[in-house]
Amino acid sequence: MKPKAHKWSCIANCGACCRLAPEERSEAVQALSTAEEEEYFRMVGNDGWCRHYDKANRKCTIYDERPSFCKVENFSKFFELNQYTTDYLAIKSCKENIRSIYGGKSTVLKRFQRNLDKTNK
Repeated sequence: MKPKAHKWSCIANCGACCRLAPEERSEAVQALSTAEEEEYFRMVGNDGWCRHYDKANRKCTIYDERPSFCKVENFSKFFELNQYTTDYLAIKSCKENIRSIYGGKSTVLKRFQRNLDKTNK
């Protein structure tokens, strides 16, 4: 029996996905086209964070114009996945990134889990 499907949902003021250090995101980088890869590398700051990420406010400064590879809903296209698998991997990836950046007991991880619980009632 297949486990219950959970729908992925983003939370505000997180930014864990804006950590673009290529050595930490090799699978994602490999899935990009040559042009997307070039754009990706231009976006990586010296500290590994996206140049467009406002760390003080935890917001993307180009959110409405961000590249397609910054949109979780495009995971299915990049990795040729169905929606169930896309949501599963997005949730898993978000949790891993949040734990790595903010810690396993962080308020960010707790907010993300509460948001998932609310989204999937």
